[in-house]
Amino acid sequence: MDYEKTPPAVGQTINRLRKEKQLTLDQLAAVCGVSKSMLSQIERDETNPTLATVWRLAEALGESIDDLIRGNEDLHRLTVSRGSSIPVLNDSSGHYSLTVLGPASLVNDMEWYELTIKAGGHMASSPHSQRTTEHLTVLSGELEITAGDETDVIKLGETARYAADQPHEIRNPTAKDARALLVVLMGKQI
Repeated sequence: MDYEKTPPAVGQTINRLRKEKQLTLDQLAAVCGVSKSMLSQIERDETNPTLATVWRLAEALGESIDDLIRGNEDLHRLTVSRGSSIPVLNDSSGHYSLTVLGPASLVNDMEWYELTIKAGGHMASSPHSQRTTEHLTVLSGELEITAGDETDVIKLGETARYAADQPHEIRNPTAKDARALLVVLMGKQI
């Protein structure tokens, strides 16, 4: 491991965001519960805040911790997630696997997966949070979806959109494995 790297300097980002939101040091200190003198030191990069302090500042500024840590990084740069760094969730009974394609920073808003369901397999889900929807596009094979009291067959190239705040199940009724792109929008309407 390379311990020579310096931690991210979040001070400039906090200073920029505070000024964009037209807050004084006193106002931000009152909202986040961090002293004015500590905020001043953080903004001048004279000290690195604890994770708890970064969390309080992110909450007070209406930003994510990730946004504060990244700072002024160009968010339009090309990033590639390579093979072994992409998590795969395997069903303990061997019916399906989910390859996690979405970044962790979006998990409270949106998730997307490559779903593989074995021949004759299924993936049953309990209701997600209110107004959550799923969008399933079949990439190979054929799948059957039940959402609440409705059931339909989704063929290659077709997309099903359904409320996922109710019990729902995706089944592969065929003799071949099926693959799909599964997008989950948390608390959003279709």
